[in-house]
Order: sequence, then C-alpha cells, then structure tokens
Amino acid sequence: MADFSALDIAVLAGGISHERDISLRSGRRVADGLTALGHRVTVLEPDASLLAYLASNRPDAVWPALHGASGEDGALRALLELTGIPFVGSRTDASRLAWSKPAAKTVVERAGVATAASVTLPKETFRELGANSVLDTVIAGLGSSLVVKPAQGGSAQGVTIVEDAADLPRAMVDAYTYSDVALIEQKIVGAEVSVAVLDLGDGPVALPAVEIVPVGGAYTYDARYNAGETRFYVPARLSDEVAARVSRAAELAHSALGLRHLSRIDLIVDADGEPWFLEANVLPGLTETSIAPQAIEAAGLSLGEVYSGLAVAAIRDGVNV
Repeated sequence: MADFSALDIAVLAGGISHERDISLRSGRRVADGLTALGHRVTVLEPDASLLAYLASNRPDAVWPALHGASGEDGALRALLELTGIPFVGSRTDASRLAWSKPAAKTVVERAGVATAASVTLPKETFRELGANSVLDTVIAGLGSSLVVKPAQGGSAQGVTIVEDAADLPRAMVDAYTYSDVALIEQKIVGAEVSVAVLDLGDGPVALPAVEIVPVGGAYTYDARYNAGETRFYVPARLSDEVAARVSRAAELAHSALGLRHLSRIDLIVDADGEPWFLEANVLPGLTETSIAPQAIEAAGLSLGEVYSGLAVAAIRDGVNV
C-alpha cells in the first residue's frame, strides 16, 4: 500500500491575474494545512521557472491555488497534464468549460438546473450594431433589473447589478474591462448561497450551503475578502427540503461540467425554494474569509486533512486518462 503520510507537494500561488493577491492568501492557507500534517511543501509562482522546476524535482503532486485566468482557464492544467505529475482540481476540458460562464450555463441548464434568461454579447456587437440599439433590445427583452458580468473571471470583478436602464451602459464598460465578452442576465431575487462540492474519491458530495448576506447589499470583491463586509450563515437558513434541493443542484452542476475534487457552485434560491445556477468555480477561494473553508468546517472536517486528501485523490486519479 502506498504511503501518503509525507508527500512532496508543490503549491502554486500568485500569478499575474487580477486575483493574484487572493491566490497568494489561498496558497498560504493550503500550504500551512499540508505542512501541519507532515507533508513537505514548496510554494511556487507560475512563472518562467515553474515547468523546469517541476521537470527536475517532480513532486508527488501539484496543488494549484491559482485564481483567475492563470489557474482556472485550463491552459496551465493542460501543461500539468503533459508533465504527468498529478494535480489537484479539474482537468483541462472541464476547466475551460466552467471558465466560460455562458457555456457553463448552457451545460448546467441541460442537466436540469434552472438558469436565468440571458444574452451574451462580445464587445464587437456594439460597434457593428450600435450601442443604443443593442441596449434598447436587451432591455426590451430582459427588462431593466439585470446582472452584468464578464463572461470569464471570478471574485465578482466587473460585475454590476443594474436596477435602472440608465446604468446599463456603465455596467457594460465595467464588464468589458475584464473580458471582451459580457453576459447579461435577468436578476433573480432571492437568497444567495454557495455550495462547495467535495470529491475525495467516492463521488461528489455537496457540503453545507453557505448563505451570503453582504452588509453593503452586493457581494463585491471587497465584500468577499475583507472581514466584516459580509455575514455568512453556515448552514444557510433554508428548510431541510430546500437545502436538499440546493445540494442536489450543486452536485448536478459539478457533475455536468465534469469538475473534479473540489468546486464551488453559486446559486440564488427564490421565494419558491427553486435554486438558480449562477456560476461554477473550478478553484474556490481558500482564504480566511472564503466560503469553501467555512463549508468544510461546517461539515465537521479538518481543512488540512481535506487539502491533504485532495492531494492523495489526485495521485490516485493520475492525469493521463
């Protein structure tokens, strides 16, 4: 039987995405948890020296704690697959699929989870058809209570809740700052919840849902990562029946997208108890204020043991499948 008690693990953190600081914080937390259990941990930046280092040292597993494009769009994961070194998290194809919010919505809706009516617009559409006519058509079709977000990205960067049609142009500019494609959705009114889905080898299991109540009304970047900006209820204030529906929706989304090991599924639960899919996170934040660690602890699990278990699951899975 293989000995997994003292592994050589390379934790990847940092990068050049808009979420670099969050990645560094997540990486430190993962590294601390692994080290406390006796693993030998090296924290590495995803820079020009990374692939040569991995080729020379070949750790037992790579633990990517990278947020944003550098860690979640599938490119780095494709290179990790080529190295043959096991790594934690979703493989390339699933990462690319989840990274695209419009594509993920389509796949999850086909799996039976409700999604808001929406339209996806590249920046070029406004040049070709004229900004005024495009925005007038959007409002006529979807109404003026909207959520505008970059088609790719995380941590709520570039996301705007629009309640007045006059604010839509500015929201589009903000979204296009982070991506050349924007997703415009009808706003679903309800409780915002986030569900971490964990798979240590026996299949995906939804952990207790976390209810998110931002003090300022919107779950912005600052509200996510600054203590005191958001109230979290763990588990979420849902009836047992609705909580079960939320868990099922999260597991369906995780499986439909082909995600692996650990994901976070964000949903809105409406007044009828219906969960609506918002987006999937290939690598959820793991900082001291992040949702996934709260859910792990609410399930009665140790953060370090879960992070270690994910490394072991990666080794057992391998990458060349």
